[in-house]
Amino acid sequence: MQQYTLNHLEELESEAIYVLREVFAQFERPVILFSGGKDSILVSHLARKAFYPAKIPFQFLHIDTGHNFPETIAFRDKLIKELGVNLIVGSVQDSIQEGRVLEEKGLNASRNILQTTTLLDTIEKFEIDCAIGGGRRDEEKSRAKERFFSHRDEFGQWDPKNQRPELWNIFNGRKQMGEHFRVFPISNWTEMDVWQYIMEEKIEIPSLYFSHHREVVERHGTFLPHSEFLNLKDGEKIVKKQIRFRTLGDITITGGVESSAATLEEIVAEVAATRVTERGDRADDKRSETAMEDRKKEGYF
Repeated sequence: MQQYTLNHLEELESEAIYVLREVFAQFERPVILFSGGKDSILVSHLARKAFYPAKIPFQFLHIDTGHNFPETIAFRDKLIKELGVNLIVGSVQDSIQEGRVLEEKGLNASRNILQTTTLLDTIEKFEIDCAIGGGRRDEEKSRAKERFFSHRDEFGQWDPKNQRPELWNIFNGRKQMGEHFRVFPISNWTEMDVWQYIMEEKIEIPSLYFSHHREVVERHGTFLPHSEFLNLKDGEKIVKKQIRFRTLGDITITGGVESSAATLEEIVAEVAATRVTERGDRADDKRSETAMEDRKKEGYF
């Protein structure tokens, strides 16, 4: 009898589906953190496969900064309707108006860091005990320290030195009142894995990932999209470039790269040839060497 051996992507898919089913088994009110980026879209696709033909048994949660790409919000609403799931939206603008956070001022102002308070408030309000994210260990050095099941204390904080072992993929979701977990089903995927899987599965993604002409401002070696939220420095000029985005976040901090990649096959070839990490053009990660880890310890995604 011939034995079938899983290929690399099938092994990653199987692992992620196992993690998602463990979440369903161990938690009462889990959500999928959804940003409209490729990784959260991938997690949504895997969840659909994990529980098919039933509907995805998780609600979706989007922390809305108000500084979004219009294309991202349109894609989010379309996918949520297609999946037939409930969407919870936590608003950073509401947090600002309620005095929970103070909006940054100045040329490099961003609402990205303000998401933490909104996220933790939303988790508490809806009594969420598990938030499933699309974080991957290859993205950034602090994310390389993350377990599949990431425990957060009653303040939403993460302690990288006090994580639970996950030997033989045995996950411990036990928690005290007020605590919760973040779970990362695609931890072991790389950017190349994501793109190859998206191409193989024919997963729809926002047009922002493909090459297009856009008005941008060159700053710190990257091309920031021109928008009503971007404050211009003296001498900065708005130019039109053919770019695409490798990772999506707030429109104020997401840098584009010059590219002619207009198909998934061309994106895969481009990623294979690049020597810059996909978050290398994210302005929020350049604030300090430990920017991401500091935000994660405070309760960030």
